[in-house]
Amino acid sequence: MTRWGLVTTLKAPLPRALEFAAWHLELGAARLHLYLDDGDPEAARALSAHPRIRVTETGPDYWQSKGGRPERHQNRQCRNARHANNRAGDLDWLAHVDVDEFLLPGGPEGSVAETLAALPHSALCARMRPVEALAPTGAPGTTRLFKDFHLDQARRQAAAERVFGPWARHLSGGFLSHVAGKLFFRAGTKGLQIRIHNVILEGQQNPGEVPLPSLRLGHFHAASWAEFEAAYAFRRDAGSYRAELNPQARGRDALNLHALFARIEGEGGRPALRRFYEEVATASPELTSRLAAEGLLLSREMDLKALVARHFSAICTSEAPLPLRSD
Repeated sequence: MTRWGLVTTLKAPLPRALEFAAWHLELGAARLHLYLDDGDPEAARALSAHPRIRVTETGPDYWQSKGGRPERHQNRQCRNARHANNRAGDLDWLAHVDVDEFLLPGGPEGSVAETLAALPHSALCARMRPVEALAPTGAPGTTRLFKDFHLDQARRQAAAERVFGPWARHLSGGFLSHVAGKLFFRAGTKGLQIRIHNVILEGQQNPGEVPLPSLRLGHFHAASWAEFEAAYAFRRDAGSYRAELNPQARGRDALNLHALFARIEGEGGRPALRRFYEEVATASPELTSRLAAEGLLLSREMDLKALVARHFSAICTSEAPLPLRSD
């Protein structure tokens, strides 16, 4: 049986970490390497109690032993991924993903292990393309909707203009986050440099890369307005909306997200930003019908509460059970 695992740097409430872990344990992950970005003894105890989870608290003492803590969180993520890769001798494949990214195998019987086992021996890495979660319009249930995109640039832009109107000139496929996706790579490869979206070996980027069209990456980048707003300032200043990044879309007049959001807020403040969010990231009947007409609407059953109860029963049945959703 092909053994696969994930490496993730966590800076999220424990309930979210449990959902991420439970989903991927259910899919058959042989190992989850979880790095707690600020150190969190409670989370470390809860997560490390599972035999397939390896937790590393990266607090001040940890980074002091490594020669100092990198200032940028992206650099810490890559350092943690390299550390996990060096310890992944029990795995065949490892992927570097974020806590808001959930692997979605094709179909109800889709198997991550079988998908990876079918890859050619020449493949050092394999790319999962994202689908972006839409915020539910009412109380969240177990069915989650995602927007997809076309790989071909011309088809992507044409569909985005039909679905997202004037916002399409600034958003690649209507996405608020990356369309590059994430990679599985051969675990334990010596000398492998691991980045956020790519790997480098002996100066070559992504050698032997193959696509994984049947394995998607469900990205909960902005799963609700409250979550989008809570992360907005950090992403604008130091994350995926920062000023120095290139525009997502390729048109001559495309703005990057930093400039786009600055213009939206400049014209109408935070209420205008919320209206933008509701137009492009909420599962309204109008948006979902336009996505469905383009073949770009994906639906998945994700009963995360039940999976957490199954894989972390000791926590969920204690006298003071943890909440299964965070505010």
